Amino acid sequence: MSTFLLTLLMLTAAELPLINHARELLAERGMGVLGAWALLNLVVSGYHVARTDTRTAAHHFHLMNVAWNVVNALLAVWGILSAHPQQVAGLTLPESLAAQTHFENILLLNAALDVGYIGLGQWLRGRAATAARPERMAGYSRSVLLQGGFLLFFDLGFYAVYHRYAAQLLALNT
Repeated sequence: MSTFLLTLLMLTAAELPLINHARELLAERGMGVLGAWALLNLVVSGYHVARTDTRTAAHHFHLMNVAWNVVNALLAVWGILSAHPQQVAGLTLPESLAAQTHFENILLLNAALDVGYIGLGQWLRGRAATAARPERMAGYSRSVLLQGGFLLFFDLGFYAVYHRYAAQLLALNT
């Protein structure tokens, strides 16, 4: 039997506050990763958007990256401020399971949206050939594909790591 499964079998209700605390810290750190991605994009693309010819796909790529990552940065800040690792110790098991399920559903919904962003990026790429300003569509499509791809990887990876806490909570439920 794996060490992880043995650990799950040995969990008791006394460990519920520790699980909740660790789960909330993970959510906070995940938002930190999103914030770091946003900051990296804002710095790099912010630098390049001011230094590229507005008639090029590169300019529109960086412009879209800046716009997209202003939103990512706001979401990351909101997520970090919403995390309360010190205040989840008093959650009951049903409340913990509900919080776990709620956050997992948000991550899965985001992953579905990310697939839509990738589809939108592909559609924009196809439209570039016939658009009045093909450089704009080409730049936007590259940015949407990059951002959608990163967010899909982020949301599914975050879900996989976060879901481990669901197994611990369910082990307490038995």
